[in-house]
Amino acid sequence: MRLLTYNIRDGGEGRVGALAAVINHCAADLVVLQEAVRPSAVEALAAATGMGAWGARRGHSLGYLSRVAVEHHEWHRPAASRRAFLEIVPAGRGLRIFGVHLSAVHSNWTERLRVRELRAILRGVARYKEQLHILAGDFNTLAPGEELDLRKLPPRLRAVAWLTGRRIRWETIQAMLDAGYVDGYRSLHGRDPGCTFPTWDPHVRLDYVFVPLAWCRQLTACAVVTDHPALGQASDHLPLLAELVPGAEAAV
Repeated sequence: MRLLTYNIRDGGEGRVGALAAVINHCAADLVVLQEAVRPSAVEALAAATGMGAWGARRGHSLGYLSRVAVEHHEWHRPAASRRAFLEIVPAGRGLRIFGVHLSAVHSNWTERLRVRELRAILRGVARYKEQLHILAGDFNTLAPGEELDLRKLPPRLRAVAWLTGRRIRWETIQAMLDAGYVDGYRSLHGRDPGCTFPTWDPHVRLDYVFVPLAWCRQLTACAVVTDHPALGQASDHLPLLAELVPGAEAAV
């Protein structure tokens, strides 16, 4: 199964053609969308990509497109989170996908907020701990060891970072790792930066695919999509494409 996670920026309205061109180029079976706040645009995107199943709801950032039948999808809103996360169950695939979009802005205050949001999501998916599942989306944070060049932030956001302590303590992705998940891109690409934002000057990696450690062998590829001319017109994020082989047993 080819899984794409893609932040389509502000609902994607007016850019459906460019977004569809990118998604079609990726030949994804299922797409997890962030900032999918305009259901009409998601519906148009489903038609333009030939995706027979789709979901989006006003008031929610997360949506999806699927070329394969979807047995179930549901938005879950933990009390500690500003946004709902999205559960998607493709039919007959032995796989459950959770779409994630954590709060934005780089600062120590918002990083603590993201940690709270993530922990609420992890409590929500804990019942599936022993099953093959994926958490994918825009986590709006940096992984341990990665650096943010504050000079590249807009002045307003740079001021927020400075006011909350210039050195941001990135804790969200470490919380994922501590919970027993593997950072899909980093596990397959070592120290390659893998930056996904912004499209005109990629210098931070905000978009991730995570799989439980016991199931990491099912993730056979995970790559940032950089090779289509419509990427810059389509969104401010580069999409992340993963390939999975569901159905095999977990590693012992």
